[in-house]
Amino acid sequence: MNKKVAIIISPNYKDYAKKYLADCIESIRKQDYSGEMKIFITDNETSRDSFQLLSELAPEAELVLNKNNDGFAKGNNDSIRQAMLQGCDYIVLFNMDTIVAADCISHLVKIANNDAKIGAVQARLMLWPNKDKVNSLGNITHFLGFGYCLSYNKRYDAANRLHSPAAAGTMEPSVETMEPSIAEIFYPSGAAVLFKKEILEKVGLFDEEFWMYNEDQDLGWRIWLAGFKCVLAPKAVVYHKYEFAKSIKQYYWMDRNRIIAMIKNYHWLTLLLIAPACLIMELGLMLFAIKGGWFKEKLKVYKYFFNPTKWLYLWRARKQTQKLRQVKDKDIVKMITGKIWYQEIDDLKLRLVNPVFDAYWRTIRRVIVW
Repeated sequence: MNKKVAIIISPNYKDYAKKYLADCIESIRKQDYSGEMKIFITDNETSRDSFQLLSELAPEAELVLNKNNDGFAKGNNDSIRQAMLQGCDYIVLFNMDTIVAADCISHLVKIANNDAKIGAVQARLMLWPNKDKVNSLGNITHFLGFGYCLSYNKRYDAANRLHSPAAAGTMEPSVETMEPSIAEIFYPSGAAVLFKKEILEKVGLFDEEFWMYNEDQDLGWRIWLAGFKCVLAPKAVVYHKYEFAKSIKQYYWMDRNRIIAMIKNYHWLTLLLIAPACLIMELGLMLFAIKGGWFKEKLKVYKYFFNPTKWLYLWRARKQTQKLRQVKDKDIVKMITGKIWYQEIDDLKLRLVNPVFDAYWRTIRRVIVW
């Protein structure tokens, strides 16, 4: 427990801290961790008012001031870099709209200390104020790049039973009768996660090209590729004032970034195998975009990938990521699912296409030997 822990509270933007920071910082002050802790907050698009607000609500925090709104990925990275320069061993990220149980950091550190192969430890994210319901028991990736929370909005029973990620690729995520101290997950939610400094030094920080959404998916994927693992610590509890955003702009970032994550992290032969399913999905997404009113955002996604200036970034990012590879796709795809089970976007069309894509994924997964 003598590890120096940096606590990175997710970037502030304008008056976001006014709504959430007081509860979050108060819960962090109550942590029972006996080692050294230091709090960092990035203030995106800093103003005199936002600086004063953060200084009043969290006087103990080191503030990283950004002239522009640099997004979630870079905003977190700016604080992480400061923490690493100051010799912090573990980097713990909490969303500002969370309330952290008093023993959370102690549990995260204990799990991280137990295994040198662990690169990231996610806390058990529960909803607020419905504290008996799950926000995330770790996150999973669909083979077409969609990322989502395991067991979202399901009850978490008092016996500390949790979802089995090993089964996630073959069935709907559910709460099962198993009680391990940790469980392997495909990637951790950036809302409540511990990263080891030495692992981040090997695999890199959040990819700032992502700006927001899927940056935690990409980082978790890289951790697995590099031969380390991501786990859930079920005894480390964080309550999340989570609201599923439905803004039009959200679709651009989520759709664009899932494709970037696939391009960077899959073996090229795997990309070839999933290409037919990608094309079919794109046709469906176009119809969904037209019906849902975000057709212009979908066109922006295509514009991004048809922009030659972005090809150099994609080539370099993929090359850098593939240099990390210590694990074959045949092992990683065991944790990737062919179904999307997320209640916020569930509808009849999704229930109809899920079996088709799942059958496709089950089939091609058998031939992935690279």
